[in-house]
Amino acid sequence: MAFLKTENTRVSAIYTCVPQKKERTEDYEWISMQERQLFTKTTGIIERRVASETTTCSDLCFEAASQLLNDLNCKDEIDLVLFVSQSPDYFLPATSIVLQNRLGIPTNSLAFDVNLGCSGFVYGLSIASHFIQSGNIKKVLFLAGDKSTISTNYEDKSTFPLFGDAGTATLLEFDETAKSWNFSMASDGKGKDAIIIEHGHSRNPYGRIDDETVEIEPGIKRSKKHLKLNGMEVFNFALKEVAPSIKELLVFAEKQIEEIDYFVFHQANKLINDSVRKKLKIEENKVPLSIDYFGNTSSASIPLTICKELEQIVSNEEKTYILSGFGVGFSWATVILELANVKTKMIEYA
Repeated sequence: MAFLKTENTRVSAIYTCVPQKKERTEDYEWISMQERQLFTKTTGIIERRVASETTTCSDLCFEAASQLLNDLNCKDEIDLVLFVSQSPDYFLPATSIVLQNRLGIPTNSLAFDVNLGCSGFVYGLSIASHFIQSGNIKKVLFLAGDKSTISTNYEDKSTFPLFGDAGTATLLEFDETAKSWNFSMASDGKGKDAIIIEHGHSRNPYGRIDDETVEIEPGIKRSKKHLKLNGMEVFNFALKEVAPSIKELLVFAEKQIEEIDYFVFHQANKLINDSVRKKLKIEENKVPLSIDYFGNTSSASIPLTICKELEQIVSNEEKTYILSGFGVGFSWATVILELANVKTKMIEYA
């Protein structure tokens, strides 16, 4: 576990963009109504937002970022564009550079991508705040999200009804009066096969592989170009690692758990988050959920939850938060930070 502390960074705005299209769990006819009801009970997912075939994650991030830059009138002040996603536009070039040009951000800015999913928002905050702490970067446009639905198969009940699409834009700024941020981050590549798309890149490129859809077990059909998810391995990983890592970070930051006002977890599923909450003995009203109407949105899930469930609080009050992301990799990361006077907006993408 790596423990890090950064200074002089504040979050000024968090904007989120989701597709207009909704898909309800009760309408997922590949499984029985009884299975649909059980799925909703365990995951919490009533409906998800699903992007059109031609809409990319970068389109959703662009919409969120464009409105943020316009509302805060800071396009020409951006020093770094950071894009965290596992659904980029291309193998190359980097999507961050495409977005820098598309948004009209000056060419003297830095721009790069980070290939992370569930833990990506917290990792991105760490990267951005370290650049700001250096003293030469004053404003960072941090874009995070995924179009996970592009890689799921309708006849795979383990993934298709679980994932939704979203893109987010977060503005981070230098502020010498800001309180320090405390991070813990870790990774374990032994879990790589628990959440994986096996074919389509350098290890198993298209054209040299068989992408026939096969039945893995009843209710689960997919090819190796589709997302594979071992739900039990992910559940066991989250229960083993997340709560202890949060406790260790509290010790590092010299804080008591009672000092934390809200805990915003990656929206993997309701059962996982409830289990982590109970392990930490946290009151239910301190752990907001957005998975019920958006599904698992990968690296977008934490900022999406803040925008949807905590809009009035982050806009008007200073509170202390724990943000924790965990999943694909395996990778997990947590931050303790204060948020106040944060401008938020939820946007629907037509």
